[in-house]
Formats: sequence, C-alpha cells, structure tokens
Amino acid sequence: MMTPDGGEPSPLADLYARSLKNISEGQIVKGKIIDLTPQEVSVDIGYKSEGSIARSEFPNAQTLKVGDEVEVLIETIEDEQGMVLLSKAKADRQKGWDRIVNNFKESDLIDGRPVRKVKGGLMVDIGIEAFMPASLSSIKGYTNLDSLIGQSLKFVILKISRARKNIVVSHRDYLLQEKDRQRKSLLETLSVGERRTGTVKNLTDFGAFIDLGGADGLLHVGDISWGRIGHPSEVLHVGRQVDVMVLAVDRENQKISLGLKQLLPSPWEHAEAKYPAGTRLKGKVVNLVPYGAFVEVEPGIEGLVHISELSWSKRLGHPSEVLQVHQEIEAVVLAVDAKNQRLSLGVRQVTGDPWQGAAEKYQLGAKVVGRVRQLTDFGAFIELEDGIEGLLHNADISWTRKINHPSEVLKKGKMVEAAVLSLDVDARRITLGMKQLMPDPWPELVQRFALGSAVEGTVTKVAGFGLFVEIAPDVEGLCHLSELELGNDEKIDDRYHVGDHVRAQVIKLDELERRIGLSNKNLPAPRTEQTPGDSARQAGLPPPAASSAPPPAA
Repeated sequence: MMTPDGGEPSPLADLYARSLKNISEGQIVKGKIIDLTPQEVSVDIGYKSEGSIARSEFPNAQTLKVGDEVEVLIETIEDEQGMVLLSKAKADRQKGWDRIVNNFKESDLIDGRPVRKVKGGLMVDIGIEAFMPASLSSIKGYTNLDSLIGQSLKFVILKISRARKNIVVSHRDYLLQEKDRQRKSLLETLSVGERRTGTVKNLTDFGAFIDLGGADGLLHVGDISWGRIGHPSEVLHVGRQVDVMVLAVDRENQKISLGLKQLLPSPWEHAEAKYPAGTRLKGKVVNLVPYGAFVEVEPGIEGLVHISELSWSKRLGHPSEVLQVHQEIEAVVLAVDAKNQRLSLGVRQVTGDPWQGAAEKYQLGAKVVGRVRQLTDFGAFIELEDGIEGLLHNADISWTRKINHPSEVLKKGKMVEAAVLSLDVDARRITLGMKQLMPDPWPELVQRFALGSAVEGTVTKVAGFGLFVEIAPDVEGLCHLSELELGNDEKIDDRYHVGDHVRAQVIKLDELERRIGLSNKNLPAPRTEQTPGDSARQAGLPPPAASSAPPPAA
C-alpha cells in the first residue's frame, strides 16, 4: 500500500488498513454503542468512521447504554461529511423479513400484535410489519379495530410478496380454523341422548341455534315444548343458557339436532289411560287445515277432528265453516294411539247419532218430506232431518221426462215429497224417489202412442243429432236427424227451434228403456175432414188400428 506521496506506508498505517472490515452498502453488521445523546446513538462498526442512528429507531431506547452491541444495516458507507449512515430499523426489518421467508409460507399460522391503525386495516408486528385488512379482523366482518391494538393474537399468512416485501395476514381465517377444529372435536365426542348445556345464539321462525361450545346445534321449534308454540321467542331469548338433549349427530354434514322438551316427561305416556275411547272432553282449536281441526286437550296433547266428524248433516268444504282458531269446543275421543302420539276426536258425536233408530223411521216405501240441500250433476241431496239426508237420483225424479240436471225441476231449499227406495244404516245412506209416489204411466203410454200413430208436439230441445219433442205432458220423443225432413244443405238449427210445433209419426216404442222414436219424413197431409181417427187423436186416444199402416221397424 503506497502513501499519497508515493512512499512506503508506515507499519502503523498498514496495521490500521488491515483492521478495517470489508463492508458494503445494504449489509447487516454488528457494532458497539460508543455514545448516546437524546436524539442519536453513535455506533462503531469497525470502520474508519462510526455511524450515527436516530434514537427513535430503537424500540427500547430508554434501556440503551454505552458498550451495548447492536445489529445495524449499512445504508451509505460515506456521506458528504465522510460519515457512515446506519439504520437499526432497516436492519430489524431485513432480519425479520429473512426470518419470515425462510421459516414460513402462505397459509401458515403466526403470532403477532396489531400496532397501529392505517387506512383499510391494521399493521401487525409479526417480526416485521404485516398488513391485515379490516374485513379480516373477525368472523363477523368489520369490528372495532382499536380494541385489537396491542393484543397478542394469532394470524394466518395469506400472501407473501417478495418483490414488494410485504405480507398480508388474517385473524379471521385463524378464528374460522379454530372454530372448525372445535366443531370437529365436539362432533367426535357428542353422543345421541346425552345432556349438554349451551347458550342460545340465534332465534328463527323454525327454531333456535344453541352454541354448545365450539359448534352450533339446531333446536327445532317442535322440540322446544310438548305444548304448541308459535315462535321460539315465547320460551327462549338470545344469551340464555339452557340444558338440551342431543337428538341426532350428522358428522358428515356437521349438523347437530337438539331437543328441550325431551328432558321432561311426555304427556303421551299416560294418554291411553287418561283418554279412553268414548271420553267426552273440552279443548281449544289451535289449527285448521283442509282435512280437519287440531284441538289441544292439554299442553303437549292435540287431537284431530277430521272434517267428516264435524257434522252429521253438513257436507263441509273446510272446517272453518263451523270452527275458529282459539275456539273452545266439546269433543268425544274416538281413538288414541299413544305410541304414535295420535288422538282422534269427533264433534258430531257430542249431539248423539241421528242414525240410531233410522231403520224404524225410514222403512222402504215410506213417504217422507225433506228440504233440497244440494244439487249435483247426478241428482239432489234431500235433508230429512238434522244429520240424515237422502239421495234423489235424476232417474228417480220423473217417469217420463229425461232429467239431465236436477235444477230443471228442483231448487235449493225447496221442500219436496219422496219415497224411501233403500236404506243402509251402516253406510248411512238413503236413496229416495219422487216418481215412485205416482203410478207408472208407461203401460198407458204404450197403448196411447202405438207404432205408426201420428202425433203433434212442441220442440223442447234442438241437438246436433235430432229433436226432442214433447208429445204429452212430461212425455218426450226423439226425432233423430236421419228422420227429419231437411234440404240438402239445410241445417237442423236453421229449420227447427225450441217452441216450434211439429207433426211426426211414432216409429219406435221401447217400454223397457222408456224411449219413443219419432219421424217426420213422408207424413201424409193432414185431412181436411173430421174422421174417427182425428177425433181419437184430439181426445188424446190412440187412433183405430185401420187408420194407418205401421212403417217398417226402425
């Protein structure tokens, strides 16, 4: 090594040069504190000049003393004043970064402490400062960030960016992992039938969620009380501690079903002895459904009154026609099944069965009087007394008239007379007939309207297949389309109308089927002079046999 003037260096200068460390900018080296001031710390790193560091860079500045060893980062070897620029904070940051990237990876757990609040979240000291977004501070999303500053917490490393030398962490992910671990642990230890203590966490329309200490179980509204409740809030409130029974554990789907009422004796245990069939009791209507009414006879025991057991006489479309929710009623026990928790009740039985003694009162052929209660396509239901009604079929209304619907001759509420045709007390059925109260006119009609006889009548109905013609009171004949005089392009409803008077000839007479067939084809012209046959027709009698020859059979 040469001196500035080109001479040989002195032994002391050579020793000094060899004692200097081989250092470079960005390097972390050890140094010794040689001086302390209120603002700065002077550190000797073994170079030809010491370095100065702001005292604020030392987290434990109040405990520093001359002679302490510290690790620092060399920022600049010589500044304009020939000083070495050092940084304690950058050295700590670099050491912390190296420790993190060498020992941790993304998704690992790490301990840390939030140190300050920044825009959008917190800076967390994990050896270096990492960023935690506010949304990742708790399971429920945003929380009071100030309350977390200074706490020792655990975090999950979400992202390590080596290029930008920053780290993103999440306390929320740690909490979720811990919750999942606790849930799995709890699910492994739970057994059906055991008793557990939990805290009401949330209430819904269908039940309550109970925190069992690591996992939530569902306490369904139907398992809260043996009695009927409309909402869990009638019995429970959030934060309340309750004892519950484990009803089911689904480890695969991590679901727990709980029961509260199961910790109490079931009211159904003694139901069969307490409510034998035939027992008369009082209860409150708690629900109405299309098929019946549910009646609470005591808390935890409800009976069903089927819609068919509400009335002896009324055919109800819905139980709300006679009952209301909260209504107090009397009923009779029809059957009880404690094992399946079913109680069948009847309301109509309270008034007694009107069918008792019906066999003596409604004997075959007896004449009865009743009120038309309902009209159907096939007939009419006649109410004979409260709880007993009979069916009057369309075919039993008239001997001669074809009844397509009972409304053609009957009105709802009208009083009618009828005869009892059949009675089945077990099936609670009575069939009635109106026409049976008068003699069958068909034997006389067969004589009166013989085959080939000429008739006159009034059109009562025009159909696509022919005309219905009334040829006597309530006596109709059918003139088929093929037996009508029509032009080639003439339509039946253009030629004939209801109320028209027509002439025809009897071509078919079926006493068994009670049908008369007519034809108005090739009719002879009406006679201008009175004949015995004309007199007979005007008198409503069949014409003499010789008056006309019968046509070929139809």
